[in-house]
Amino acid sequence: MKSVADSFWLVCSPDVPDNLFIMQRPAGVTAIAVLYFLAAAYLCAVGATMLASPGTFPMSIGAPLLHGLELAGPYMFLLVGAIAALIAWGLLRLNNWVRRVAVVAALVGVVMLIPSVSAAASDFGWPLAWGGLGIMVRAALAWYLLLGAGPDAFQKRATPPHK
Repeated sequence: MKSVADSFWLVCSPDVPDNLFIMQRPAGVTAIAVLYFLAAAYLCAVGATMLASPGTFPMSIGAPLLHGLELAGPYMFLLVGAIAALIAWGLLRLNNWVRRVAVVAALVGVVMLIPSVSAAASDFGWPLAWGGLGIMVRAALAWYLLLGAGPDAFQKRATPPHK
């Protein structure tokens, strides 16, 4: 684990080679991780509340994020929330395999939104706009992590020698 002292050594040491590449986490990756953390917190809080006090929330409260999986009960809320939290944590640590998992999760979300958007297409109301926004956000997230500025941040970085 990189400490503040190691980071300071990298920046201030006169022995740093000229070809050393130090990459900071892009703001877009941080924003995507925050979105995953928010979804995880919501799902885990609702799932834990459902377990502690059954009937407090209807199962449909998870529909915007679970797209039918909410019918499996509060354990599905907790499971998907835990997976979202792990993805967010991995994105903050710039793990390349987690980047790929986040892209797959976003694309699965797009696929799971298609039926609700198709059903809402006849009304041209808020459900259609909400579903379309969900598809656009997930597609933008997948594009950014797959092809945008995101992939460069996930390359292997040089680490300082330990003294």
